[in-house]
Amino acid sequence: MSGMALIWAANVKGLKPAAKIVLIQLADFHNKETGHCNPSAQRLADECEMGRATLFRHMTTLEECGLVTRHARGDGDGGRGSNQYELHVDITLGPSARPKGGDGPNGVESQNETGVVSNRDRSLTIEPRKEPPSREREAAEAEKILAAYQPDRLRGKAVWLAQIEEAMKEGIEPEDLLQAVKAYATNSAGFTCSKVCFSDNWFQSRRWRGYIEDIRAKREEAQAASTEHHARLACWISDRSPMCEHITGTQVTSLLASKLVTQAQIQAAGLRS
Repeated sequence: MSGMALIWAANVKGLKPAAKIVLIQLADFHNKETGHCNPSAQRLADECEMGRATLFRHMTTLEECGLVTRHARGDGDGGRGSNQYELHVDITLGPSARPKGGDGPNGVESQNETGVVSNRDRSLTIEPRKEPPSREREAAEAEKILAAYQPDRLRGKAVWLAQIEEAMKEGIEPEDLLQAVKAYATNSAGFTCSKVCFSDNWFQSRRWRGYIEDIRAKREEAQAASTEHHARLACWISDRSPMCEHITGTQVTSLLASKLVTQAQIQAAGLRS
């Protein structure tokens, strides 16, 4: 772990919460002695608590902003090894620092600190196809979701079951759909019956999408805030800052579990796990 890299990542501004989570986790893997940073894609996705496809999307954002450069590596036997990541710790991103033009996606040119545009083969990071959930599981989850809908507005069972199952096949988590239904119920509380959608119309028009976007945004913001806070605590510990006296035993345990610090660093900072 590199305290300098974590401080840099935590202070980068202008990123969406999920992209910042990826940057902070990359910084946690940065070796301050060698400058190497080469976690596997699966390990990084697990640490960020997101799917590989989502990880690759946010990684592309970090590259487009000039914060990270990915280098493909071999495994020594003619196959692919884990990527090596180069962190450009001399760059801080802010609204005024974003490029106004460029040839990259979204008008942002991907470059490293030398100004050389990276031509990395993005096909190296294709998300493997996931196995679809079983029919039995889909039906059980769909019934659970509909149980949360306003009972007197249920209609067209075959329609809403098909719509829920289709959404799950697209990768929408059942729990997110359930929370979307509950959020709609909360928002429509007190409405006259005629102003509450019938269930088949609500699902067929995919009105759950806006609720799920809000749920995901709040989750990512909370996770980013927690990750950033833990990164800052880890920096205090690695630097043996006087601020360590404010770190609680619960926080120490959490930092050790997330491998942001080692037991030796905890002891050197005068803390207990």
